[in-house]
Amino acid sequence: MIRYAELSDLDVITELYDTGRAYMRSTGNLTQWVNGYPAKELLEDDISKKQLYVSYDEKSIYAVFAFITGKDPTYQYIEGGKWKDDTSEYGTIHRIASDGQHKGVLKEVTDWAWKKVQNLRADTHADNKTMQHCLEKNGFEYCGVIYIDDGTPRVAYQKV
Repeated sequence: MIRYAELSDLDVITELYDTGRAYMRSTGNLTQWVNGYPAKELLEDDISKKQLYVSYDEKSIYAVFAFITGKDPTYQYIEGGKWKDDTSEYGTIHRIASDGQHKGVLKEVTDWAWKKVQNLRADTHADNKTMQHCLEKNGFEYCGVIYIDDGTPRVAYQKV
């Protein structure tokens, strides 16, 4: 099940991001989500805007992600390719992390998001091979490279 994240979830959410960072480091992705990213202030802002969500079951919260609809400024320029659909409204899946114990989290999130808008985007670090594989497995196609606010590149995907 998926619901909006609440401020009372922040301790669990922080643990999920810690688990995600540890997994990235263990698989050779050393530079994504550094320096405590995502910061508590960003998460609080996402919660206040109702764009941070948690996946949960009867036992616990096991995943977290941001889902944002509307134009993402970092997606205005794409290098080495193009968006499959650059005219329709889209939703973006950002900052997904899980406890590592539940399988199929990205599928669950993608299926949920697809019910909201049938044009989805996501991006990830070039070293995040696990996420790239999961995106492709869930119907996303490589579209090119975008640059996030700090100027670093990210591999961009879209599902239409």
